[in-house]
Amino acid sequence: METNQPASAADLTYATCYFILIVGHNQHYNLQVATINKSAMEEQECSKTRDRHSHDTFFRCAAVVLPYLNPTELASVASTCKTLYQISKPITSRRTSDASRGLENLPIPFLNPIAGDSQPYPYFLYTPTQTIRVRPEFRQPWGSGDDARMCSDEDQPDPFLFRVENASGCECTRCTGDCCPCLEAGDFLLTRECGPSCKCDPACGNRVTQGGVRVRLKMVKDVRKGWGLYAAEMIPRGQFVCEYAGASSIGEHMHENQHRCHENWNTARFINHSCDGGNLDTVIVRSSGALLPRICFFTSRDVQENEELTFSYGDVRLKPDGQPCFCGSSSCAGILPSEHT
Repeated sequence: METNQPASAADLTYATCYFILIVGHNQHYNLQVATINKSAMEEQECSKTRDRHSHDTFFRCAAVVLPYLNPTELASVASTCKTLYQISKPITSRRTSDASRGLENLPIPFLNPIAGDSQPYPYFLYTPTQTIRVRPEFRQPWGSGDDARMCSDEDQPDPFLFRVENASGCECTRCTGDCCPCLEAGDFLLTRECGPSCKCDPACGNRVTQGGVRVRLKMVKDVRKGWGLYAAEMIPRGQFVCEYAGASSIGEHMHENQHRCHENWNTARFINHSCDGGNLDTVIVRSSGALLPRICFFTSRDVQENEELTFSYGDVRLKPDGQPCFCGSSSCAGILPSEHT
């Protein structure tokens, strides 16, 4: 946090306590604000200079703290005074402009065309790669204006959660043709890539799924299906779209349309089902030296701009209490695949 002059410990405690009270006890924030305002007025009577310094420090802290709040907390704080409302307003705007928080190569904006719907974006923790499950109290800043857009291969996060010690890998400088052992052909749903045990660099042509999202995408809300992932440009057949990243397996959560704010995902979490197979292929990618395979999505045909990206969750098992399917395809079964397909 940058300031024109150093803040005293008392000033920082004043600002920090303010936010702890609001965030921790939103139902009582009106009383708390009144109490703190009373203390501020008493302090102002003792020292106008110190109060002004404390006030400025508080609002500098606000710009740092507010991006860590979830939508409910942010709305509560924004309603306390005009200044906090003005600070929180651009945070919401930045959040809707990029689901990835700057962790992908390109922004992935939200678009909600539903009239009267008050949800500008779904709140969740974003991860561009495989990760372990986070603690419920974990906070991730979003909308601060400091979200760093990755601009080079060196900025990319490590796509491998666990590595195999002393694993073999290629010795290639450039992996082309049939010379690289990592290019061993797999079946249609399994592919091999170079990995952490290989000598080639991140720019290697056999690491196409390891550089994050490189096509333009957007999140659009449908009145029946909820949020879905759409192409924001024409995407040719065979193009890598995104990895299914997060702390949980695809079979565990793909069938849910409720996104829990303490779970960490990427945009693949919002790809909806289509009974006709959709326009995406699910490919299991194994990389030399990586312990776990990765689930990646490639286009199965040319995808037009503004077209929804979908794939099949599995064969439909009709259940009396099954969730309805709204994919709209000519072969729609009317019911989503069960969670055990």
